[in-house]
Amino acid sequence: MSGAPPRSRWSYFRLRPDWARAVVEDAGVARGDTVLDLGAGDGALTAPLLARGARVLAVEQHRGRAAALRHRFAGRDLVVVEADLRDLRLPARPFRVVANPPFHLARPLVTQLLGADLLLSADLVLRRDTARNIAAARRRHPRFTVDAGRPVPRHAFSPAPSVDALVLQVRRGRARGR
Repeated sequence: MSGAPPRSRWSYFRLRPDWARAVVEDAGVARGDTVLDLGAGDGALTAPLLARGARVLAVEQHRGRAAALRHRFAGRDLVVVEADLRDLRLPARPFRVVANPPFHLARPLVTQLLGADLLLSADLVLRRDTARNIAAARRRHPRFTVDAGRPVPRHAFSPAPSVDALVLQVRRGRARGR
């Protein structure tokens, strides 16, 4: 993803289980959906996605967390890809995204997803200010509706970031009147 920050920048804020379940519930994931969990960490979102019957592609750069995901969810409908999100190759079939990616990768990640022909929806936990700015700037996207969704307060994470977050919701199709 061009324009991304240097690869040495990194942050990891794990969603607490109750908040992860709420984000997955809001996303409307159904049994059999192919879902990307980008920046999967230790599986906070992966677990409720699998519980809903999704086929999950978990992308995690950290070798230890990727190995832990493989071990924790062995035998489940999960593929763990150990990769940097800036090198992400999107699936060749229709897919959804439910993710809590590193905050500093939000803009290039959203740009890539909005260019994806096979994206059905995305629910991304991002810094509140970033999510609002992206939603405002992309409001008139020709193929997707882009809106600010559920607020996610900093206490919903462990460790807590210095800012609150918001779920950026991307849905295929345009809303009426836009």
